[in-house]
Amino acid sequence: MRLNQYIAHAGICSRRKADELILNGEISVNGTPVTSLGVKITPEDKVAYQGKIIQAEKKIYILLNKPKDFITTTDDPQERKTVMDLIKDASHERIYPVGRLDRNTTGLLLFTNDGDIAAKLAHPSSNIQKLYHVTLNKTLKPGDLLKIQEGIELEDGFIQVDAISYVEGASHREIGVQIHSGKNRIVRRIFESMGYEVEKLDRSMYAGLTKKDLSKGKWRHLTGKELVELNRVIKTSGLVPKKKI
Repeated sequence: MRLNQYIAHAGICSRRKADELILNGEISVNGTPVTSLGVKITPEDKVAYQGKIIQAEKKIYILLNKPKDFITTTDDPQERKTVMDLIKDASHERIYPVGRLDRNTTGLLLFTNDGDIAAKLAHPSSNIQKLYHVTLNKTLKPGDLLKIQEGIELEDGFIQVDAISYVEGASHREIGVQIHSGKNRIVRRIFESMGYEVEKLDRSMYAGLTKKDLSKGKWRHLTGKELVELNRVIKTSGLVPKKKI
């Protein structure tokens, strides 16, 4: 691991700031100050900052089934309820949400202190798949469903979902939408552009992860199997397969 990455993982500062600490001679490895960038260390090396040994944080991955009326931010100057209130007892490490769900959107939200995975998931080219359960204010006409399937033009460009269908066993006000776009409020804007109001929006799948058996407002750690699947999805996310939902 690169030294600046190790310092960042220890929660001392960002990688960029870690480079400054290194160049200023404030970091030592095995008792010797290091002043050059690009140095790599092994698990056996002792890294110190201000004379104290530092250790990289344990990687934490937590899933939350977000309820309504919580905003996705680590802090809010208006003192509204945030998702951090719901996971405050989940970890001693500093974790943060990956991506956002707006205040009225419920469902799956991932938290981690793994900066590499968070950056890959958030990158525009990642094509990470998300599945939403949409409840509209009125029945979605079959013709409008077909138009959305074929793609529509919004104010910020053309958008096409990866899959869309009526929710089996429910009224035609309830729709399943699979999409990889990360544009702001994209699912709501798709339906609003066609004269529908989204009454409820719930994310049931994100990057291969699901909220099965996770009730609203509850959280849990990822299993080892889920972490393997998450990494697999990230590696193959450049391809966007069409799937039936």
